[in-house]
Amino acid sequence: MRIVDEEKLEEDLTFEPSIRPSNISEYIGQSEVKENIKVFVEAAKIRDEALDHVLLYGPPGLGKTTLAMIIANELGKNIRTSSGPSIEKPGDLAAILSSLEPGDVLFIDEIHRIPRFIEEILYPAMEDFTLDIVVGNDSAARSIKIDLPPFTLVGATTRAGDLTSPLRDRFGIVCKLKYYTNEELTEIVERTSRVLKMPITEDAAESLAKRSRGTPRIANRLFKRVRDFALVDGKEIIDLQTTEDALNRLKVDIYGLDEVDHQYLESLINKFNGGPVGVETLASSIGEEVTTLLDVCEPFLLQNGFIKRTRSGRVATAKSYKHLGVNYQENLFM
Repeated sequence: MRIVDEEKLEEDLTFEPSIRPSNISEYIGQSEVKENIKVFVEAAKIRDEALDHVLLYGPPGLGKTTLAMIIANELGKNIRTSSGPSIEKPGDLAAILSSLEPGDVLFIDEIHRIPRFIEEILYPAMEDFTLDIVVGNDSAARSIKIDLPPFTLVGATTRAGDLTSPLRDRFGIVCKLKYYTNEELTEIVERTSRVLKMPITEDAAESLAKRSRGTPRIANRLFKRVRDFALVDGKEIIDLQTTEDALNRLKVDIYGLDEVDHQYLESLINKFNGGPVGVETLASSIGEEVTTLLDVCEPFLLQNGFIKRTRSGRVATAKSYKHLGVNYQENLFM
């Protein structure tokens, strides 16, 4: 598994809770989203009502789960967590919703993956706080209506475009999370070092932040690995040399590109003359899944100007040639 993969890995499940901020003032970055949510939460508390349903969307690893937990903490309510793929039957949804107390927060990750027939049951629950489910089969089937306490649904998705319009329209608060700046990531790395009681120098934190692909989850994961190298070397503080040596050994370069990214760009330039070439052909040439390139590699490479998408396929930019040390000659057929 790639260390710079934005998706949550097994080790993150035990690591992230220990460093996760618990209130809005500790949450770094996403300034506009943070300030707006602060106002909405305060207004809901003044009215003594449940907060409107919240949709958080954006690339993985940017803090959607953390923000959902902060919302519950700021409201002073409990939070129940689930995920779209785990809700398979109406009974699963009924069990979760019927256990909520007034004002509680229900967090559903990957909400775009909820089955359509479950989604239709969710509509009246979100809108009218009622649950209509059918029990029994054929002639013995009957409908049961369950009244629910007012609650707040916080949905998180990396693919807002996959949400149906009826579901999306039922969220009163919609927030887009963006990639973090190097300055914000540096602050996150320094906070993580304090929480985990492993000091890091300012220049080392900046170097690590630059290689984190704009993503706090990756920054914290890289910090963990660099900390391992520092501990084995007997260091009590993580310095710049230790950081750069560790990241070089992990094959994460100054832009945050790893071995798979390099294989992608090298194949595009050396095997296909910089493109244009289709993503399926590229995936076959480096032995990777097409979905890995589409969901993990290409978003970052596109955002940072290493490749372009054209109607004919992917094309390497001058920045890619320069980064790999290859002479650039613009393709006249792009």
